[in-house]
Amino acid sequence: MTDADVKSDQPSEEKRSFGAEVSRLLHLMVHSVYSEKEIFLRELVSNASDACDRLRYAALTDGELMSGDPDLKVVITPNKKAKTLTISDNGVGMNKDDLIENLGTIARSGTRAFFEGLSDDDPQDVSLIGQFGIGFYSAFMVADNVDVTSRKAGEDEAWQWSSDGMGEYTLSPS
Repeated sequence: MTDADVKSDQPSEEKRSFGAEVSRLLHLMVHSVYSEKEIFLRELVSNASDACDRLRYAALTDGELMSGDPDLKVVITPNKKAKTLTISDNGVGMNKDDLIENLGTIARSGTRAFFEGLSDDDPQDVSLIGQFGIGFYSAFMVADNVDVTSRKAGEDEAWQWSSDGMGEYTLSPS
C-alpha cells in the first residue's frame, strides 16, 4: 500500500478571506484615528498636494504631462447652497484602475506604493504625506456622499468614483 492509496477522512486545508461589515469597519477606523471632524480638510488637501507632487515627479521623464498647465495648484471651492465642498487639483490624476486600487481598497496607499517604486539610489527628495491609505476616508465623517472625478495625466478618459461609505461604491465614465 502506498501513501497515495491511503485516503484521509480529514478535510483539506482551505484558505479564506476575512469577512467584514465594511461600513462599520470604515466608521470605526476613521473615528478612532481622527478625533475632530475638521481634519478631513487637511487630509484631502494633502492628497491633492501629493497628486501635484507626483505629477511634477512624473514630468521629469515625460515633459508632455505638464504641457497644458505648468502651474500646479489645489483649489478649495465651497458651495453653501448645495452644501458641498470641492477640493480640486491639477495633479497626476487617476484612471479607472487607480480609483479601484486606491479608493476602492481601504488602507491601500497610492503614496506608499509610489515611495516603494522609487529606487534607493534615487536622490529625489519627495515628501508625500498620505502613506497609510485612510486619510481620504475621513471625508465620510462630514459627508453623506463622496464623489471623486479624475483623469490621469496623459490619458483622455475621466472617471467618477462615488460612495456613501456604506460598503459599496460606483464607478462611471465622467
